[in-house]
Amino acid sequence: MVINCVAYRHGKREEHVDIADISEVLKEEKSFVWMGLYQPEPAFMQTLQQEFSLHELAIEDALVAHQRPKIEQYGDSVFIVVKTAHMDDLQRITFGETHFFLGKNFLITVRHGSSEGYADIRTKAEKNHALLCEGPGYALYCILDFIVDNYSKITESLNDRIGGLEQGMFTTRFDSDALQNVYHLRRELLALRNAALPVTEICQQLVRFHEDIIPKNLRAYLRDVQDHAHHVMIDAEDMREMLTSAMQVNLALVSVQQSEVNKKLAGWGAILIVPTIIFSMYGMNFPDMPELHTHFGYPAVVGITVVICCVMWWRLKKAGWL
Repeated sequence: MVINCVAYRHGKREEHVDIADISEVLKEEKSFVWMGLYQPEPAFMQTLQQEFSLHELAIEDALVAHQRPKIEQYGDSVFIVVKTAHMDDLQRITFGETHFFLGKNFLITVRHGSSEGYADIRTKAEKNHALLCEGPGYALYCILDFIVDNYSKITESLNDRIGGLEQGMFTTRFDSDALQNVYHLRRELLALRNAALPVTEICQQLVRFHEDIIPKNLRAYLRDVQDHAHHVMIDAEDMREMLTSAMQVNLALVSVQQSEVNKKLAGWGAILIVPTIIFSMYGMNFPDMPELHTHFGYPAVVGITVVICCVMWWRLKKAGWL
């Protein structure tokens, strides 16, 4: 589906361009076409292949979602795949993809899956006529900057969630739900890190090896995006390590709690074994047991048993077992 297709001349938006007229715009100096697509049909992509002289392998990749982030050069154009991330109102992270066809005088964005539109980004870019006059490289920068800014917003939100989870994990009561939340959060951070990491490499290659498409005065902007993506990657990795440490500490606390319980059970078991041995001995019904025939035999045995149990309780309590 075509979201928009606009021609720009000398950095200013001119008009919506029909597919049949694209070739005429591409011939003009200081002009380029910026087209936005969402999950286009194969037949339409074949038409674009002819109009923009795109490589068939790039067209094939652009039609299929779940591509790995990458940058590949096909002749005079560059094909780029970037993961997009969005957090909904339920604090769930959804990932999508944006594929870019970048040439000297055109930029085509192909969105797949859950992703936000770029209408606001287009409006923002159109306000800077001087940089937009340099060609589609500035439009590419604006979109990449928007994608990486979304990464940063997600890391900030996840950082707040991690603070709440850590407080819950360090309570005295073991909560298995907290560990499950931590596990899912670590997976989300890993996915976010894997999305941000290729962006740094893509920006680096655009700056170093594609001077014909990325003018000199735009390279600083792409290096800024690269730096932000690098910070997102580091923040995601740091938060994963924090969660791993929190899980290990939580498991250690649970182990200590279980050890305390075992100590108490062992202490009471040691106390109860005294009357168990004494009373079981007198329950063997031997005919010749002198203590059975004494007048104070019963209270003496009970008294001795109680004294021994009390002494053991006092010693174990003093040792911290009870």
